[in-house]
Amino acid sequence: MKTIAFFDTKPYDKLYFDKINRHFGFNIHYFDVRLNEETAQLAKGADAVCAFVNDRITASVAHDLEQQHIKLIALRCAGYNNVDLKAVWQRIHVVRVPAYSPHSIAEHAVALLLCMTRSIHKAYNRVREGNFLLNGLTGGDLFGKTAGIVSTGKIGKITAAILHGIGMRILVYDKFPDVQWAQTLNAEYVDFEKICKESDVISLHAPLTPETFHMINKKTLALMKHNAVIINTGRGALIDTHALVNALKHQKIGGAGLDVYEEEEHYFFEDWSSQAVQDDTLARLLTFPNVIITGHQAFLTEEALSAIAQTTLENIEQFFKTGSPLPNEVCYQCSNIGSEKCKHTQQQACF
Repeated sequence: MKTIAFFDTKPYDKLYFDKINRHFGFNIHYFDVRLNEETAQLAKGADAVCAFVNDRITASVAHDLEQQHIKLIALRCAGYNNVDLKAVWQRIHVVRVPAYSPHSIAEHAVALLLCMTRSIHKAYNRVREGNFLLNGLTGGDLFGKTAGIVSTGKIGKITAAILHGIGMRILVYDKFPDVQWAQTLNAEYVDFEKICKESDVISLHAPLTPETFHMINKKTLALMKHNAVIINTGRGALIDTHALVNALKHQKIGGAGLDVYEEEEHYFFEDWSSQAVQDDTLARLLTFPNVIITGHQAFLTEEALSAIAQTTLENIEQFFKTGSPLPNEVCYQCSNIGSEKCKHTQQQACF
């Protein structure tokens, strides 16, 4: 029986992994702490580790895991920017969950958008205090307006389809256009500058790469409409948060709905309700009435959690049965991003 050291465990992780693991029979050791230089030794005796978005697999952690004869890092998420792939290359294999429930992320993005444009968050707080005034709650129709979708992977395509169903004009940006799909929604592939200039809503679904890091910045924010709304359910560092704060402060954009934040590691997934937020940028974001922040919960649906557990355990089982390469293995050696296949692992969208 193979043993898995499971890091950064939350109650919902254990619930769904234990349920799915009945069909696999792994011996799972759950740890509440995150995987980092101080905790890597907890994996001693395990055959694989299971990590999440805020676990940090640095060169030092990779070395410690290799010394403990760990053969596999199984990420229970799609992103892998928290892994030093150069450090683990040809030493420890890395697998991920490229897609679990893209509908969960897309629907959360639209929920943030609707909440923002109709001031649902403000109305909710007012009514609970017995205030039924409508002053200051005037919103706007999405019908007939323009949505800019950044990256048309599965999540981006579903978001575009939902907004198209509302009656929005759809502009899309992706390094690898899927023109045939776009035609089904009468969507138009354009460059990122046009997305910024013409969109009333910009929804970010791109992976975090050197190319997409801070793609929303002072320059691109200056191109946007004064009432444009930015939605980010992708990666926090797609947005230069300081530039976003400045644009909000000077009313250069209409608002933001964020499920991710570039410095979220310290706060997200933890309870800080009894303490002051020490991150000045995050604290400033929380003061804006036209900003909604959720704590990286877009994935948190029954369907997504079940799919994450199923794919993660399948990845682990396949590795120990057949070895590498695997369909969901992350490859450092390639540089193919998007729709091209990795020549080493034959997966979609490798590093």
